[in-house]
Amino acid sequence: MSYDTQLPHSPAPAAMRNGLGTAALILGIIGTLSGLIPLFFWLAGILGLIALVLGLVGKGRVKRGEANNKGVTLTGAILGLAALILSVVGAVITFTAVSEAVDELDKLDNSLKDSAPKDPGGKAAQGKALAAGDTIEYEDGLKVTVSAPKAFTPDEFAVGHTEGNKAYQVTVTIENSGKKAWDSAGTMPKARTGKDGAEAEQILGDKLGVVFDGSVLPGKKATQTFGFDTPAAAKSLTVEVEPGMDHDATQWDLKLG
Repeated sequence: MSYDTQLPHSPAPAAMRNGLGTAALILGIIGTLSGLIPLFFWLAGILGLIALVLGLVGKGRVKRGEANNKGVTLTGAILGLAALILSVVGAVITFTAVSEAVDELDKLDNSLKDSAPKDPGGKAAQGKALAAGDTIEYEDGLKVTVSAPKAFTPDEFAVGHTEGNKAYQVTVTIENSGKKAWDSAGTMPKARTGKDGAEAEQILGDKLGVVFDGSVLPGKKATQTFGFDTPAAAKSLTVEVEPGMDHDATQWDLKLG
């Protein structure tokens, strides 16, 4: 007589649920690396928050015996927290840089506005040239005046005068009523004449200026007399003065004869 002996079966070990810890570690690493780049602060914040949450949930699984990757889960949670901190730092750096850039643009815009010319009696605003003796005033306090033209006879050593043409001289006065010294170096008037606006050649000679030079202190003036060669039949002379690159050019329509 035989007896069948049945041994009790031991339960199969439960599978470890380590997925959350692994995911927390991966997202924490990516989030931390993203946080090192200020412009990616938003990505670091999102990944860091997800990694922290997954790490905390995974830690609970480890405590309940449902997972055995305690080190991985803890590291993922720590990296998630680090990514969140880096995202805050990156946001501060980015917004500060943007704010400083906006401030610099505002300063540049204000600087350009300061150098824009004021309306001298409405003529400049209407796009018309000024008349002899009129003054253009810029917002930084710089004032430019061009006198009426005077006919003169160039000496024998003068350059730029053609026989049969007429020579005229105009006086340009630049006054600095601002608060800072103004560098006049390189400021040179240009002139055109006739209906076609042909360039009037500058006459170089004794007591005639070529360009302004040096600086003009606040409250001071600089004056130069310039000569121009025009056809004998010319009835007008248009003189243009641009007092430096920071100021708009202004024209004066001067009657001849």
